[in-house]
Amino acid sequence: MSQTQPVGNIATTEQALQLGLRPEEFEKIKEILGRTPNFTELSIYSVMWSEHCSYKNSIVWLKTLPKEGEKMLAKAGEENAGLIDIGDGLACCFKIESHNHPSAIEPYQGAATGVGGINRDIFSMGARPIAQLNSLRFGNIENERTKWLVRGVVKGIGDYGNAFGIPTVGGEVYFDDCYQINPLVNAMSVGIAKVGKTVSAISEGLGNPVYIFGSATGKDGIHGAAFASKDITEDSAKDLPSVQVGDPFWEKLILEASLELLETDAVVGMQDMGAAGITCSTSEMSAKSGTGMKVWLDKVPMRQNGMKDWEILLSESQERMLVIVKKGKEQIVEKIFEKWDLTFAIIGEVTDTERVQYFMNGELRADIPGESLVLGGGAPVYHREYIEPKYFKEIEKFEISQVEDCSIEEAIIITKYLLGHPNIASRQWVYKQYDSMVGTINQTTNAPSDAAVVKVKGSNKSIAMTVDCNSRYVYANPFVGAQIAVSEAARNLVCSGAEPAAITNCLNFGNPYNPEVYYQFVYAVKGIGEACKKFGTPVTGGNVSFYNQSSDDNAVFPTPTIGMVGIIEGRKKHMTLDFKNEGDLIYMLGISKNDIACSHYLAHYKKVAMSPAPYFNLEEEHKLHQDLLSLIHADLVQSAHDVSEGGLMIALMESAMAGNLGFSIITRNDIRLDSALFGEAQGRIVVSVNPVFCTAFEALVRESSIVCEILGKVTAGTIDVNGHEFGSLKNFSNTYDTALENYLS
Repeated sequence: MSQTQPVGNIATTEQALQLGLRPEEFEKIKEILGRTPNFTELSIYSVMWSEHCSYKNSIVWLKTLPKEGEKMLAKAGEENAGLIDIGDGLACCFKIESHNHPSAIEPYQGAATGVGGINRDIFSMGARPIAQLNSLRFGNIENERTKWLVRGVVKGIGDYGNAFGIPTVGGEVYFDDCYQINPLVNAMSVGIAKVGKTVSAISEGLGNPVYIFGSATGKDGIHGAAFASKDITEDSAKDLPSVQVGDPFWEKLILEASLELLETDAVVGMQDMGAAGITCSTSEMSAKSGTGMKVWLDKVPMRQNGMKDWEILLSESQERMLVIVKKGKEQIVEKIFEKWDLTFAIIGEVTDTERVQYFMNGELRADIPGESLVLGGGAPVYHREYIEPKYFKEIEKFEISQVEDCSIEEAIIITKYLLGHPNIASRQWVYKQYDSMVGTINQTTNAPSDAAVVKVKGSNKSIAMTVDCNSRYVYANPFVGAQIAVSEAARNLVCSGAEPAAITNCLNFGNPYNPEVYYQFVYAVKGIGEACKKFGTPVTGGNVSFYNQSSDDNAVFPTPTIGMVGIIEGRKKHMTLDFKNEGDLIYMLGISKNDIACSHYLAHYKKVAMSPAPYFNLEEEHKLHQDLLSLIHADLVQSAHDVSEGGLMIALMESAMAGNLGFSIITRNDIRLDSALFGEAQGRIVVSVNPVFCTAFEALVRESSIVCEILGKVTAGTIDVNGHEFGSLKNFSNTYDTALENYLS
């Protein structure tokens, strides 16, 4: 119980409700403090107990995810980002997070600061970021607001990442009406560190000084964490001050200064300032170490006059770091700050009180037990009610017999339609705005593969990375759809020649107080857990983003985005997706099915919105990955590309366009033509094989009991299906290459 009543107006229940706290939470705060909080303390609890910071509605299920693995160096939740051992004394640090709500209001700064924040999570641990990815979801592409959002988000990501000097190497972009009000902007960063040379977000050593460094503090981003924990409404534009403003050039200086600091013996702990700003970093570091802090808010460098104590505490101004320094080593760190021309100040000291105490002009303004604020401490934990969504009944009514099969002539029209669909067409309009070559480590610029692959400098290994989620599948069946998201990520890595190692996730859902939405969340988490156990890819951490839902209960499709990394060791082959030579034979690994459920063809061309998730078998999927890796390591395949959105025909077209070649195939008589060409049954990979190696390839296929069928061969540039000419590759590639730009221009 606090012995001192801090200065400030006593908070009211009405204020608590306005700040997003529930009545019972306000009562719990009184119980913790032994008194009624003042407004500053109430503001602190409102951000730290928001969904964005506390995970109060999700933590019970997140704890069920598999977190153990032989490569794990930091378990989920232990640090700012995941950390795995990749051998040779090196570690890979990676994480994905959302910046959805800010991007819905101010797309440029919302996306830019999302990139900045995720990179700080990486280098605050002592890792140097080497690559970035993103997963973007927007509404109807023909809507003018959607076009404005796309342009702003893409430019924000490009401008920040390009100026910061880290290549953007991969990602995904989807359009669906469900994201019209709530776009999703998920940013992932990957970095490299030396094992044993990373730093933890701890606060130890009585009397050790607490430094803030980087940019000065302003009023941008105040209550940003609370803003991210409520539905989007027509009045959300009034929350514009909740959107942070970023500066990538400051971030670059902070990166170099942070890594130089860690080369000294002066640093105890370090953490970036993200959601909830100074409040979050000081309380989390104190709680983690079982210590306390005195913080003098008037010593914080500010870029605006007259800021109130709670504004300083809650500001989410970007490009700021908190570092605990060993007493007596101040000159060492200050010399580094001055070298990089950074704003810095001592704003506090470590105590043994287990309380965070905030002072302003000599007056105590807030006095709170640090552990009561944080995830895993005194923050609320809820077991929410969940019920099966009513729309499942509509999905169960679907029968493939209700849909007329396509003719071979119509298949040409469908192929062109799908290649021009904004969810399948080339993303070059997007990625040409990103610098993918800065740092000269990107191995997929001229060698396209299903996952991005970057070289780890100073070693003989590469890191493959991807972000994946087909949210329509998850909507149809949260458990199976989430398993497919993990499986597709792993499949993309394997098709690139990499061994999957671990995942991070960004779980985007609607309002958790809606029992049907919470059902989607619970079963998606269960699906992720099952798949990760099968592939041996533990969960290193990530982000939960609830409230992606408008005030009229229009929630986004459940979108558990999976970020996965894998390793290509030594001389093992980086496999690409492009066909290599005319005359190479084309095979499909995996099982053909009469299945068009949840396909782009069914949903968009046939306009059937409700259908089950496509065929999927986790055991078969796992074996497929192992089989493909054995074929790649035996140097028996020329290309590998997974069958995903758009089905087999789109996979073949993408491999053909990447190699500037064509193909001739024969489909099976016992499979419907639309299923064979456009169905999205999972667990299938297209490979091409040089005729010289066909005997060895087929022998290994038989020996390993690999499910495999020959489709046809690579041609010089014509497309032929079942003896029917579809025309030249150029007839299709122009549609594929220009569709997205045409929509957006």
